[in-house]
Amino acid sequence: MTAETMSAAAIAGFWPYVMIVVAGWLATDIWRWLGVLAAGRLREDSELLVFVRAIATALVAGVIARLILFPTGALEATPMALRVAAAATGFAAFLLLRQQVILGVLAAEVVLIGGWLLLGA
Repeated sequence: MTAETMSAAAIAGFWPYVMIVVAGWLATDIWRWLGVLAAGRLREDSELLVFVRAIATALVAGVIARLILFPTGALEATPMALRVAAAATGFAAFLLLRQQVILGVLAAEVVLIGGWLLLGA
């Protein structure tokens, strides 16, 4: 095999990785830059931002529901009642503790991990 053939084979081997990086960058960075450019012109209470916030909230709620109802990995070994109790505790803590997300997440984690340990996992 000649040096040219080996070089071409090496380039062909890296091409899928280059495509993943470029496609991943294009898919996300364009929207980030458009957001930066448009952010100065949008009001926080505009209908567009209220709509975007609603979509983002719905996506997060969907991910949380999927984790509770159809978990994978180690979370799959926990009972659904424990997962629901952890989510409810986290939400209650969020509401009671001045709507601080980190405190709600920590409360949910304490219930989930504590319950998992008490069940002997």
